Amino acid sequence: MAAHFGRLRKGATTTAVAAVAVAALSASQAPGVTTDDLGRQAAGAAQPSGDANTGGEGGGATGDSPYYTDLPPLKSPNPSPSASPTTGTTVSVGEAEAGIPATVLDAYKKAEAELRASKPGCNLPWQLLAAIGKVESGQARGGRVDASGTTYSPILGPKLDGNGFALIADTDNGAYDGDPAYDRAVGPMQFIPSTWEWAGRDGNGDGKKDPNNVYDAALAAGHYLCRFDRDLSVQSQMNAAILNYNNSTAYLNTVLSWLEYYRKGTHEVPDGTGTLPSNSSNSHPGASPSPSTPATPSTPSTPSTPSTPKPGSGGSTSPTPKPPAPSSPAPSPTPPTPTQTVDHLEDANTGKLTATAGSAFGTKVAVRAESKASKGVAKVRVRFTIIGDTDATFTGGESVATVVTGSAGTATAPALVAGEKAGDFTVRATVVGRVLGGLDYTATVTPRQADTLTRTGDTALTCVPGGEFADQVELKATYKGAVAGKVAATATLIKSADDATENDKGPYFKDADGKTIRTLTDLTTDADGVLKLPKLYADDVTGTFLLRVNTTGGAVLTVELKVAAAAS
Repeated sequence: MAAHFGRLRKGATTTAVAAVAVAALSASQAPGVTTDDLGRQAAGAAQPSGDANTGGEGGGATGDSPYYTDLPPLKSPNPSPSASPTTGTTVSVGEAEAGIPATVLDAYKKAEAELRASKPGCNLPWQLLAAIGKVESGQARGGRVDASGTTYSPILGPKLDGNGFALIADTDNGAYDGDPAYDRAVGPMQFIPSTWEWAGRDGNGDGKKDPNNVYDAALAAGHYLCRFDRDLSVQSQMNAAILNYNNSTAYLNTVLSWLEYYRKGTHEVPDGTGTLPSNSSNSHPGASPSPSTPATPSTPSTPSTPSTPKPGSGGSTSPTPKPPAPSSPAPSPTPPTPTQTVDHLEDANTGKLTATAGSAFGTKVAVRAESKASKGVAKVRVRFTIIGDTDATFTGGESVATVVTGSAGTATAPALVAGEKAGDFTVRATVVGRVLGGLDYTATVTPRQADTLTRTGDTALTCVPGGEFADQVELKATYKGAVAGKVAATATLIKSADDATENDKGPYFKDADGKTIRTLTDLTTDADGVLKLPKLYADDVTGTFLLRVNTTGGAVLTVELKVAAAAS
């Protein structure tokens, strides 16, 4: 479909052809258009609930909320220079649709820069954020934002109450969307509250994560698109990221159309002057984004009084009664969704969660969504969240993962990968769209270990009084015969083999200020398991001294140091 529109743009020269393209895209959606109560256009077409989308969060970042379907103009957006009639200054003049409000454009470019530094392999172009911002909110309603990037009034999608939309019951007690009953998509990039709770970012450095701030929302959208180690320079991975944002092929085609258009050239326009879209994902081309006023019902005419028959006519003196109109059958009740039938979560034989720093956990967290009758419930979204002071992640580098239960009601989280920080943390499993008690699992990361230490050389370590040792002590750590990299170690100059307390005389190290120290902490072997200690010095005391090195895991090595006067 994207290629089809590309051919239209390349060869078309009239607005009629453009209208055909818009009609083709809009015709794939259901009729009818509404708006949210703050002016954002919203579609009334039923959208997928996201139950089948294992990579998404409640049907994508937006909960598959409605979006704008306007396509970009066929004319190239490359601006042409012209002189200002008042100042004579050269300014850029281009298609109005190519103009992006200044603050909104700055937010997109800052988000791209941050992702270039934090996730360079993602290759996120700011034009992709601009394309999504266009179809989600018309660039924050044409750039109606203050100097910090916050919209003057919240941008809210319709209630996701299952009435023509996905059904997502309230997950934030109305904190983000003001609705304590159902979730709504919020802000310039239209995040649903349950997604913003973990995906939100502080893009303008004010210490808050506000979905109605375009800097925060743009940065959050960038990180959302870059999940799962995606490389957006690969078209298939970009397509997957866009569909993960809103699970609709028509949405994908619309975003790609704007991406192509913005890549050809854009220009900055003042905030509040951006061009607003006019077609929603379930309206026909040209439909107004505002709800039409319902027609006033006509007053029923007063039934005429039956005439009295003339004498002798044989007619009845009262009108003939009409049979009663058949009553309409009562509408059948809407069956509950799978999520609504879940009563609790049960553990699904999750084993002990332990791993050494830097390695993958051998066990995955698994839960089972069950009804009151303890039967498994399929097609339910379960969110797994890593909580605590840890750098452990799920495979792909994320701290949150959403998985849909299978036919037996079981959902298994992605594999956990331990970071370098040792200690305990929690993995919490909850049902998305229901206020139910979750399940907490304790996971433990143990430090990297070594069981053997050896010197890499065999040269005797000697020094004259008041001098410095010519050779530095270098060791290699192994664990069960394999290289033990990044293992913590401590080195201490001890009094004797039987007394491991720190010596107060003999060889010593120097700290950064040149002061004498005889214990080194926070040492770590390199990736090859090698540990090279700083240079050693000798005071005026002669004799044989001992240096003891210990590692996490129990490896110990004692090195002999000799201080003697030089031979005459």
